[in-house]
Amino acid sequence: MQTTTRERLISLLSDSDDYISGQKLSEIIGCSRTAVWKHIEELRKEGYVVEAVQKRGYRITVRPNNLHPGEIKNHLNTEKIGQVVHFENTVTSTQEIAHKHALNGAEEGTIIIADEQTVGRGRLGRAWHSPKGSGVWMSIILRPNIPPQKAPQLTLLAAVSVVQGIEEVTGLSAQIKWPNDILIDGKKVVGILTELQAEADRVNSVIIGIGINVNTPKEAFPKDIETIATSLKVEKGEEIERAYLVRAIMEKMEKLYHIYLEHGFAPIKLMWESSAASLGKRVRVRTITGELYGKAQGITEEGVLLVEDDEGTVHRVYSADIELPQKS
Repeated sequence: MQTTTRERLISLLSDSDDYISGQKLSEIIGCSRTAVWKHIEELRKEGYVVEAVQKRGYRITVRPNNLHPGEIKNHLNTEKIGQVVHFENTVTSTQEIAHKHALNGAEEGTIIIADEQTVGRGRLGRAWHSPKGSGVWMSIILRPNIPPQKAPQLTLLAAVSVVQGIEEVTGLSAQIKWPNDILIDGKKVVGILTELQAEADRVNSVIIGIGINVNTPKEAFPKDIETIATSLKVEKGEEIERAYLVRAIMEKMEKLYHIYLEHGFAPIKLMWESSAASLGKRVRVRTITGELYGKAQGITEEGVLLVEDDEGTVHRVYSADIELPQKS
């Protein structure tokens, strides 16, 4: 994968415990010392504190909590997912941009990530609150060789990846609410939106949108969601490094994606059910045709939710809003 000069510079300075001279940097990267200096100045504008000592060189002493591709790709242990990163400060929706990149032939694993979304989207066309500098708003392009009807399985795979990434980085225990929400202590912290570019019998691309409330302060949530939404910072009590979180999720996702392509959905299903918030609990299911009350029994191999009503009939739920019992 091609690495930009800026990404290489961030990696070199991050990996060094000592100063690196401008001459050495220019030799390793393959550019002039003037070009190195210009890139250092750009890093400073982005919030990096870079010390420069005569006859010793440069070193990073403070790094901003940003989503710069160099930060995400530094020590990223994947073959495809996250190796190509398109970062924007402000976008309408990363999903919209990802669709365009996918149609233009973007390679599998490409991610589009933004510091802010002005028209973030959730399921069923709902708005997604995406304030600047506080969260992770990203879309991942995958190109699996699967029939279109199996694409919803990738939503569940993504949910397991996010839960594992959150637990690795923060130590927080997260749960999945079918089909696309991640909860901590019953409050929503992540939303996932999967969209297809497909023909009748084949998938051209699957675009997985992931929105994570990372460092959003409690008071920043709109009134209509402040009682049902939370952030990792609120739950952990400290700021979370966003690039580190993205790296962890990308690594978990690629590992699970390989398992899925080689062994099918069964192992992903087991992992999903082990983190599910609703299994064995009484739920309220709201669909476009009405409401259903019953016990969530599990999911099928296709990722369809199974709910047993009070008469013992098991219903297959393909698309719905699920409400869990309220905590006392």
